[in-house]
Amino acid sequence: QVQLVESGGGLRQPGGSLRLSCAASGRTFSNYAAGWFRQAPGKERDFVATISWNGGRTYYADSVKGRFTISRDNAKNSVYLQMNSLKPEDTAVYYCAARRDYRTGAYYTAVDDFDYWGQGTQVTVSS
Repeated sequence: QVQLVESGGGLRQPGGSLRLSCAASGRTFSNYAAGWFRQAPGKERDFVATISWNGGRTYYADSVKGRFTISRDNAKNSVYLQMNSLKPEDTAVYYCAARRDYRTGAYYTAVDDFDYWGQGTQVTVSS
């Protein structure tokens, strides 16, 4: 089992920045790929970004490419999402997720690809 706890959400004006953190515990985190998803009210949970076990490969949704950056620090068992140039449409609950990374080179982007989830952190972008 892997336990995930997100933090860093909050309220920002459009154009602002925010950094989300996800702290993992329970297993050797460097064996796991990680991802960020978001869910707006009344909508499905959508993929945002994913990162491989060692941080060597990342992949982003088109809607956040060039604005968001996913990173990880396995020594701290943590994954981060740096969000810049925030837009009102980025408003959502953001979830951290993890799954075993078998080092096949695959990108994991679907909700069903991930086995472990955090409780979510609210991000609101509004003037």
